[in-house]
Amino acid sequence: MKRIVVFLLLAGLGGACSVPVNAQSPGVAKYARESREASRKSAKKQQKMFKKASKKQRKAMKKYARAQRKAAKKANRRPR
Repeated sequence: MKRIVVFLLLAGLGGACSVPVNAQSPGVAKYARESREASRKSAKKQQKMFKKASKKQRKAMKKYARAQRKAAKKANRRPR
């Protein structure tokens, strides 16, 4: 009889512990931390996009300069 009672108590406690409890709302600190993390991620993403755009612009400028040199070289050739 005692074994059954102990088993029921253990089963009841085990079931009660597995149920999530919402004791308090997360406070202002948690929301502030999440906001800081989100802003860091956003800044990092924006910086990555800026770096990519700068690289693309440098590449385009190099291509343009190369085309200008080629055109100048072609214009300066002596006709035969």
